[in-house]
Amino acid sequence: MDKVKDFIHDIGEKIEEAIGFRKPTADVAAIHIPSINLEKAEIVVDVLIKNPNPVPIPLIDIDYLIESDGRKLISGLIPDAGTIHAHGEETVKIPVKLVYDDIKNTYHDIKPGSIIPYRIKVDLIVDVPVFGRLTLPLEKTGEIPIPYKPDVDIEKIRFDRFSFEETVAILHLKLENKNDFELGLKDIDCEVWLSDVSIGRADLSEFTPIDKNGISYVDLPITFRPKDFGSALWDMIRGRGTGYTIKGNVHVDTPFGEMKLPIVKEGGTTRLKKNNEDGDEDEDEE
Repeated sequence: MDKVKDFIHDIGEKIEEAIGFRKPTADVAAIHIPSINLEKAEIVVDVLIKNPNPVPIPLIDIDYLIESDGRKLISGLIPDAGTIHAHGEETVKIPVKLVYDDIKNTYHDIKPGSIIPYRIKVDLIVDVPVFGRLTLPLEKTGEIPIPYKPDVDIEKIRFDRFSFEETVAILHLKLENKNDFELGLKDIDCEVWLSDVSIGRADLSEFTPIDKNGISYVDLPITFRPKDFGSALWDMIRGRGTGYTIKGNVHVDTPFGEMKLPIVKEGGTTRLKKNNEDGDEDEDEE
């Protein structure tokens, strides 16, 4: 039987050489994550297919599966995926969308902030003259995050310049990264309320690293008009603590690409401080 198999194999190779047809080859050239946020991750798989034959080869179907620890995350089929030119090569892009709610609802042990392993399996089905329909199986492994938004607190507010027409304040923000990967803070864009009165929007572009499961502090300047507060201003000045709300977004670099993550804190309490002429901070005044 082994001799018969070897004979058939040799005959097949000789036929290939005689008629000039060979099997195409394929490989996963790259995996990109062009977009990722709290809701979903968009993944693009680049598959490089080489056609060594003198005629075009139809790419009939692309069947793909993404799994983690043997559990299916998503699967799909792309029909009529194009044609590979004669003696040519093509990079076929397979777009895949992972919706995190679907994953977390199916597998309750997958928690926000974690990193999970994945395996991508791709079957390329091509139609080659002489050989007929062939399936080219491919695999690639990697890791994908399940992002979690940072926690934010305004620990204190320092007044650099105070007048009823215009006040410059520095918001001392505490940002806690609850992800199993580091964040590189690039930009903060947010709106702030004190005693239920909006003091406007603030924007800061300053790179700040935040270690995985770590904490960093950022000073965010904001300018507002105290006279717009009315009686709420006096409540703020008399009290040792001031209620606040902050809502906005942070733009961060991660090992998996850039992300835009929301920050929100409602019903928080912070301290008001002012600078002495010597530059030191006074204690809260009653």
